[in-house]
Amino acid sequence: MIGQKVTLDFTTITDPKRTASGKFSFIAKAKGVPVRVIGLGGDYLPSTKFKASGKLFESNEPRVAALFLSWEKFKLIDEATWWQQNLGNIRAGLRKVSANEPLIPGMVLGDTSLQSASFTEAMRRSGLTHLTAVSGANFAIISSFLLWLMQFPIKKVRIRLAVTSIALIAFVGLVRPSPSVLRAAAMAAVVIFAKSHRQRSDSVPSLGFAIAVVVIADPWQARDPGFALSVLATAGLLLIAPRIKAPRVFAEPIAATLLCSPIVVSLSGYLSISSVLANVLAAPLVAPVTILGFIAALIPPLAPLLVAVAKIPAGLITKVAYRAADFPVINLRNAFLLIAFIAALYFGRKYLFILIPIILILSFLQRWPNNDWQIANCDVGQGDALVLKSAPHSGVVIDVGPEPRLIDQCLKALSINEIPLLILTHPHADHVGGLVGATNGRNVGRIIQNAMRGEILKLGEMRIEFLWPDNGSHYFTDNGGEGSEINNQSIVALITTNDYSLLTTGDLEPDAQSLISPPKVDYLKVAHHGSKYQDNRFNKAANPELAIISVGVGNKYGHPAAQTMKLFKKVVRTDKAGAIAIDPNTGSVSSSKVGAFGLPVLWRVA
Repeated sequence: MIGQKVTLDFTTITDPKRTASGKFSFIAKAKGVPVRVIGLGGDYLPSTKFKASGKLFESNEPRVAALFLSWEKFKLIDEATWWQQNLGNIRAGLRKVSANEPLIPGMVLGDTSLQSASFTEAMRRSGLTHLTAVSGANFAIISSFLLWLMQFPIKKVRIRLAVTSIALIAFVGLVRPSPSVLRAAAMAAVVIFAKSHRQRSDSVPSLGFAIAVVVIADPWQARDPGFALSVLATAGLLLIAPRIKAPRVFAEPIAATLLCSPIVVSLSGYLSISSVLANVLAAPLVAPVTILGFIAALIPPLAPLLVAVAKIPAGLITKVAYRAADFPVINLRNAFLLIAFIAALYFGRKYLFILIPIILILSFLQRWPNNDWQIANCDVGQGDALVLKSAPHSGVVIDVGPEPRLIDQCLKALSINEIPLLILTHPHADHVGGLVGATNGRNVGRIIQNAMRGEILKLGEMRIEFLWPDNGSHYFTDNGGEGSEINNQSIVALITTNDYSLLTTGDLEPDAQSLISPPKVDYLKVAHHGSKYQDNRFNKAANPELAIISVGVGNKYGHPAAQTMKLFKKVVRTDKAGAIAIDPNTGSVSSSKVGAFGLPVLWRVA
């Protein structure tokens, strides 16, 4: 069935999320097996049954058998169950009343659908993402609150514990059974069982039992990094925090960060310097937000008042996240470097006066860019993002790549605080998806999404002439369904300064390239990530001293094509060199994967 068009009956398993293209993405069961569904369907609740027609593809995603893509509307067969509809109403109600403070549904229910890309990145960079992933902390807060509340109407301990257990089971359904939720629920069950039998509840065996139960019940959890982070954070609190000679408010974040850091580095590639402080500041604010939000979700008439109060601590956490995100992070090539770094500081603590200067010097030599750059091509994976320095801390940006985080990181590394001109060559996600990241915290002037041949802009000594599109009517060949019609409307710009000339081409394909007669230039941003679809005459006329190919590592399109590479004298490509920065006066090209003097980059502060 793989590669074929099929019509299947599905049962929704997870909550749908909107993709950048406006479609819905979720997991559903078809013929008893889980499938990743992406299509135009509605915002279905779990347990909803529907019929859809589309195409099946192989998928590397864990826990799913295939990827199902549909370009047609889904046909509803049966609504969600009564239980799921009620849980969905509770979640929707809290979302609605918390619209101006998206952190509240995230902290209470793990619902991050209201969070912007910039806020999500701030939470991640500051080390506070765990607050929106329901875990043991949420269960501890909710169960403690329920036990305290029920001591007034219910005197018998076992009955209070039984009621608390039922409430926590409902809470699992409300927040959805993610790995951290299942681990926390299993551990909470052990603790409640021990208390009901008037036995001592030993946390470490409880954690071990919880791990075993979750992995036996669902072996896939053993491969889930979220589950590993949840376990390690709890282990840090139980085993390391008591040994740290510091107040509890400092010891717990330090312990959790210490054990989780290797996995965090493996996943994100960087370690947040400010995460411990951010967690210390946020810690006393978590319980009020969680309890108030929990009551607001269950008692809608009180929700506006309770959420209004909860917005105060939630707003403070938001400010902490944004402020902490402004601090530098340490980018590490792999997690073993972090372990080696900690070991060196611990075992060599008598020689810190030597080690610290060496580390600082190496950090400086590994910085990027390490030249007086004027042209920079960000490493945004399979996408385009070009930056042209127009003044100190100011630059023209042409395309912003597919992800807000990547372009934001690149602009921070380039110290760009102002974008006087932002050009989006055409509306494909790999060129415009990172727009929120590019504009995050920066002054942005004019944004150009449409241009016409012959238009000229001047920005200081920089002259920008648009060579394409024109106002004519053209028929273009469809090159294999790669969006040729939109690609051929890409804005083509010729940029000249006193020091260089540069031609940028978006994803322009041969038919449109053949209608342009470019001058010879110093630098060419090769069209369509070095695709095989190129007009030889166009590229030979440009005849650049250096061709720049912005392309993702191991992309499924086979970019750049071997025949395209042969068209140019010298090529630099981001899948090999990473982000690049060019100094036209000296001809130097600074690669984010190579430090000063050709030193390998092991870590970088950014």
